[in-house]
Amino acid sequence: MRVAHVAKVAGISGSENHLLLLLPALRARGHDVRLAMLHEGEPGAEDFASRLERADVAVERVRMRAAVDPLAFGRLLRYLRRNRPDVIHTHLVHADFHGLVAGRLARAPVLVSTKHGFNPFRGSRAFALADRTVARLANVHVAISAGLAGYLAESEGFDAASFAVVHYGIEAGSPPPPPTAEPRLAVVGRLIPIKGHAVLLEAVARARSEVPGLVLEIAGEGPLEPELRATAERLGLRDSVSFLGRVAPAGPVLERAAVAVVPSLGEGFGMVALEAMERGRAVIASDVGGLPEILDAGRTGLLVPPGDDAALARVIVELANDPARTAALGSAGRERALAEFSQDRCTDLIEALYRTALETGGRRRSATSAHARSSANAARSASRKSHGTR
Repeated sequence: MRVAHVAKVAGISGSENHLLLLLPALRARGHDVRLAMLHEGEPGAEDFASRLERADVAVERVRMRAAVDPLAFGRLLRYLRRNRPDVIHTHLVHADFHGLVAGRLARAPVLVSTKHGFNPFRGSRAFALADRTVARLANVHVAISAGLAGYLAESEGFDAASFAVVHYGIEAGSPPPPPTAEPRLAVVGRLIPIKGHAVLLEAVARARSEVPGLVLEIAGEGPLEPELRATAERLGLRDSVSFLGRVAPAGPVLERAAVAVVPSLGEGFGMVALEAMERGRAVIASDVGGLPEILDAGRTGLLVPPGDDAALARVIVELANDPARTAALGSAGRERALAEFSQDRCTDLIEALYRTALETGGRRRSATSAHARSSANAARSASRKSHGTR
């Protein structure tokens, strides 16, 4: 198959890491896979493009100068007409609005759109109407978790059943070192409100009254850093909280910790939870979005209500006082990550969606939702045949 992915990239986060694994994996299976990268000149975008090119995936850089950019749209349309892909697969809002329209004008046989995350603007009625309107151009809708599909139904009025759910995949690293018995926490992610860092700092301050040696490493950068530093100072956490800035890869930070915390207020998937599990670390995560689908609560980690610093503090204390249980959760987490979330499994599902859509693409306009459900069922069946029923 000739497959053109379209994505808006500013840096390397969850969706970008997904593409860094998926596109080379599809290419390794013999498909002609390319990426049209919408960007605004960010260094992180160039880093992402370079990494894909080193994996032998061709990248077309399309500079955007506005959220809706007619010049970028024209260039993207010419690129798609020139390459004549069988499948065009868009990721994130800018790519949906530019890539799905351009893909339809370019007469691509199949259009696929993946939704990746929770966003504050999705609550706007005007945006929801525009998003649903553009989405009708796609043959197949993919959500990275059932939790995200439900959120999109609630916030924008999508039919949750119309989404094929395809979780992100992960590749196995070398066996991780055993977790420390010391009460060490790690959180990895952008310093933005939805990631819940402020809630975590409040929880750590509460927990330290029972676990005085508790420490937290914060890996990530973002606009909230000055405010979070001030919060840590106000809570008396200067000596127990470290701000590391952007860290890539995050593995060493996770390996230094006994427990990884994902305190997000909204999370389409929660890749850092899966990365922590792959590194054999217990995870405490918010019961929101895709996180409950990653964790097997009670076996690989623990879930707490989002935004509840008192509940989060109680669970932190619980694990800090029980290193043996913490290590057992981490061991079970690595087993689950490699068995249930392998990149091969993710690639199988996406590849099957493409094949099914190409076979039935002529019925797109009359049965979009039914077509997506049919594609999802076919993809799951293919994955079971490859990996065994779980």
